[in-house]
Amino acid sequence: MTPAARLADPLVLNADVRLRNRIVATAHGSGAIADGLPVAGDAEYWGRVAAGGAATVITGGTVVSADSTIRRGNFTEAWRPEVKPGLRRRADAIHAAGAVALVQLAHLGRETLGAERYYAPVAPSAVRSRREPTAPRALGDGEIAALVQAHRVSAEHALETGFDGIELHAAHGYLLAQFLSPVANRRPSAGDAAGRAEPVWRIIEAIRDAGPSTLIGIRLSVGDAHDAGLDLEQLGELLALLPPSVDYVNLTVGMRGSYVRDMATEQPPLLADVAALRALTDRPLLVAQAFRDPVTMQGALAAGADLVGVARALIADPDLPLKVLTGRAQEVRPCVACNEDCRTFEPTLLCTVNPDLAPPGQPSRPAEPLIVGARALARARRVGVVGAGPAGVECALTLARAGDCEVVVWERETDIGGALAVAAAAPHRQGWLALLDYYRAGLRAAGVTLRLGVEAAADDLHECDAVVVASGAEEVLPLVGERGYASSSTEALAAGPERLRGAAHVVVVDDGHGWWPAVSAVELGVAAGVERITLLTPGVAFAMGIPAESRTQLIPRLAGVRLDIRPLTSLAGVEDGAVALRAGGALERVEADAVIVVGERRPRDWAPLVADLPGAIVIGDAIVPRRVSHAIAEGRAAARALRQTAVTSPPLGLSVAPTK
Repeated sequence: MTPAARLADPLVLNADVRLRNRIVATAHGSGAIADGLPVAGDAEYWGRVAAGGAATVITGGTVVSADSTIRRGNFTEAWRPEVKPGLRRRADAIHAAGAVALVQLAHLGRETLGAERYYAPVAPSAVRSRREPTAPRALGDGEIAALVQAHRVSAEHALETGFDGIELHAAHGYLLAQFLSPVANRRPSAGDAAGRAEPVWRIIEAIRDAGPSTLIGIRLSVGDAHDAGLDLEQLGELLALLPPSVDYVNLTVGMRGSYVRDMATEQPPLLADVAALRALTDRPLLVAQAFRDPVTMQGALAAGADLVGVARALIADPDLPLKVLTGRAQEVRPCVACNEDCRTFEPTLLCTVNPDLAPPGQPSRPAEPLIVGARALARARRVGVVGAGPAGVECALTLARAGDCEVVVWERETDIGGALAVAAAAPHRQGWLALLDYYRAGLRAAGVTLRLGVEAAADDLHECDAVVVASGAEEVLPLVGERGYASSSTEALAAGPERLRGAAHVVVVDDGHGWWPAVSAVELGVAAGVERITLLTPGVAFAMGIPAESRTQLIPRLAGVRLDIRPLTSLAGVEDGAVALRAGGALERVEADAVIVVGERRPRDWAPLVADLPGAIVIGDAIVPRRVSHAIAEGRAAARALRQTAVTSPPLGLSVAPTK
């Protein structure tokens, strides 16, 4: 029996392409695109990914015709001749870092992404997508010929500018996947797999004709056969028909809106099926989706995969391949699969946990710590950090790794994490624990002094040359009521589901913003086996603020749960055994065994702590409670400011407040 490949092993894909290892940066977009063309920051992003050690970098977000674009213009429009200079910069940057450069070509077909478009959606047949309000227009035979030519022209532009190969996007319910699906493709020629695949094979042969030695791969989705995916039997039938021109197969999961799994998916979805997938084809096999650590990556190889695909984990830490391959996996800044920044492209590709990923032209993610007092930024030999939430630990770790000062952190709780530790206590939200483990290990290795379970005192801080306040926020209830009956979402999550066991009815009161506290409170009730949960919100819907793909994955978890959602309803009062609510001006009393209220988060009062200090830097929720990304970016910015020479005025990006 052939021994399993190791992640560090090279792989020959064809006569011209040899990969330096088995880790592939799978397709995603840089976001540095304007009017369909790559702009400053695009090539730099791809070069940075390649420099982190990935064997192959597949650039994504690239479409082949105008009817697959959105008005925002942030897809690369590969069919246009004027795209070639930007593509050449991309390919050169990837090659300069030693990686193989591929372009993934896509057409959205009937999927609009929920974005505004100039053109009508098209598909093999006028079959409505589950994610769209109307059916698309069916393509004519002549239009299919034009589609083949559009792929050929786009591929030619990529190959002319130095790319080593092309990957066809036939997954996630997009146009080529629609052709392959018996559900979405009802053309007269679509009676069998060969007939459905014929337009896709024509595209592959057109690309092969344009580049006789170019590398060609195809990405396919496993599952969702009821939609526009393929079950194992259908996939096996299709793979048996693959033209010889296909050099490798890239397998993933899911349809648009659900394939980018959030932290509730704790293991790569395909990991358990790799052996079965391996048996379906003798082509080099790439498996992707939610691989973030060497154990699952090597597990995929051991089960028969040839390559492992990674995207979000490289957005979080582009050096993941190098760290994993050199035995430093504990140093990888982990992707937690929160999907809060990497899926929005506002205004470009960003990452909640990676403050170094920034808009083009910026050295790091923009952040503005608050400077209190004139001497807050003196170059320090000893820095005191108050609070070990994400802002405080990021600041402490950045300072300690620089190695030019002693760092002491005071934390009132018995462990690090702050509000992040509370969030991680919720059902299906344990992904945050990976980030806390990373910080915990990093602080230990860097020699940071952690004083856990200790409130910082003014006398402690006087012993420091510089002080960073990251004391966080606390949740305040709008109506107090009986404290054992009405609890904040923070208190409820800290207590866990045991506190709710035996309850027949729990009321959850949202603040109207539809973010995770209310969602987690509902899931806490589900975990406790509560018979009935009522969600009150002054907003228009439940969970409307969380990432769309998280919402898609939440819905099946609530199947069979009696969840009564009361929109446009506000809390009027709380008493033991009941809540008073107001809807449309009318008051109503609802009995419940427990009430969980999402309160307002307010900064803890840090003014007395720094009143006698010559200055301090305030970061994270201690300024204004916001997202994890703000805390981490401000922690990094504060550390960098402290490492500068003493200044009498703050550097750009820092704001000043008078000493209180």
